[in-house]
Amino acid sequence: HWEWHMFDTVKCSDYLGEQDAIEIMVREAPTVVREFEHYGCAFSRTPDGRIAQRMFGGHTRDFGRGGPSLRACYAVDRTGHALLHTLYEICLRNEVRFYSEFFSLSLIIRDGVCRGVVAWDIVNGGVHVFHAKTVMFGTGGYGKVFKINSNAMANTGDGLSMVLRAGLPLEDMEFVQYHPTGLYLQGILVSEAARGEGGYLINDKGERFMEKYAPSKMELAPRDLVSRSIQTEMNEGRGIGGKPYVYCDLRHLGEEKIMKQLPQIHELAWKFLHVDCVKEPIPIQPTAHYSMGGIPTDIDGRVLLDGREKPVVGFYAGGECACVSVHGANRLGTNSLLDASLFGRRCGKAIVRFLRENGSFPELPPDAAKEAIAEITGILESKGTEKAVDIRDSLQVMMTDKCGIFRNACNLKELAGEFAKLHERFKNIRIDDKSAVFNYDLLEAIELGHMLEFSELIVAGALAREESRGAHSRTDFPKRDDVKWLKHTLAWKKGGEMKFDYKPVKITRFEPKERVY
Repeated sequence: HWEWHMFDTVKCSDYLGEQDAIEIMVREAPTVVREFEHYGCAFSRTPDGRIAQRMFGGHTRDFGRGGPSLRACYAVDRTGHALLHTLYEICLRNEVRFYSEFFSLSLIIRDGVCRGVVAWDIVNGGVHVFHAKTVMFGTGGYGKVFKINSNAMANTGDGLSMVLRAGLPLEDMEFVQYHPTGLYLQGILVSEAARGEGGYLINDKGERFMEKYAPSKMELAPRDLVSRSIQTEMNEGRGIGGKPYVYCDLRHLGEEKIMKQLPQIHELAWKFLHVDCVKEPIPIQPTAHYSMGGIPTDIDGRVLLDGREKPVVGFYAGGECACVSVHGANRLGTNSLLDASLFGRRCGKAIVRFLRENGSFPELPPDAAKEAIAEITGILESKGTEKAVDIRDSLQVMMTDKCGIFRNACNLKELAGEFAKLHERFKNIRIDDKSAVFNYDLLEAIELGHMLEFSELIVAGALAREESRGAHSRTDFPKRDDVKWLKHTLAWKKGGEMKFDYKPVKITRFEPKERVY
């Protein structure tokens, strides 16, 4: 029932999700799933041949009054991987041209019109200008600003930094979701499928501690609640052996079910921790996973120039880098792949309509690559003493310690003050490789600059929001405040200075209520 899905999404968002956009997402979800099936995605199947579905955290029946809902369509325990390969094969079939060895540096936006992007040619060296009728960003999230994270190495928020530098706003950057189950010290994701199939979370006393925090939903409560519960157990000394991890126990599921339904989890636990989850529980800790905030867009993926209504002509965004916002303060499990697929699909259709009505290229400014060239030249010619890896490590550790699962004004103010030092260190950067060809020292330095650019907004937005909502949990403001803070954050950066504004949340069907699980 799409209404149940909508209710769960709104409730999980802590009522910060845009309910008109959420309704579009849940209504169109079955169509997108069936399209994937027709494209050839290898979904797991029920005995009668239907697409198999399993329980995920926060999925309920009858508007939360019933038990868990079998809603999550899946392909064993690697659904995203299956969808990705399906779409890539379609691209190859349609002879889509990829420029895989180019690294985007800046957007070309003049007078509210997007005219292309500037990129670095990794293979040959040199700056390359892509003159475009339309540009769409699918650049992903920014989890790599945290030390323990589940993200790919590429998730350094480059798209967000380029948007900021182009003078556009970002939305709700303070809301960062921690996934409850990352491999201890690695952060590599232990999929929610583990708990969906019946896995337990156990502390040092052998207790299924979730009964204290979410007695009706237990391990299948929303991710923000489960992550905070795990962190609380560790903070209070009930981590395994007093260390900062608890167990995800699958042993009672049996070897046959684990190897059939959760083979990737078994493989990851063995390869990275040398734990056989058929015989031993998996050491896990919360891991930075998903960014609810990002580039403000409308329901067709058009990037909003003012963050509210006016679009940038020819510029679109979809997936985790975009903020529609269907996730609000906290994302419901499975809604990430759905968001990326469904709103990416809407983006594509909107771009086709735009191109049919606007066949000509917008004028390309003669200085389009000026800023990108200056950035590259500055890094290559810098004779400083700082290493990018050292600055990045400092950033990641401080973001995890002071702007992680639990936050407070003291830590956030201290962290905000550290950014001036980090920027000064970055000005004093030096890379050893001065060549133009396959220079990954250069790319990592550029990525670090991007991370420093938008991380300040996460901290400043978290400091300003004096409440706890979804994944944003302030120990000094432990309650949600709908009177003052039922609104989205908009943030700009101009001349090194941050500017904030706010906009209301669209509420259509479900008025805010207390979240109880």
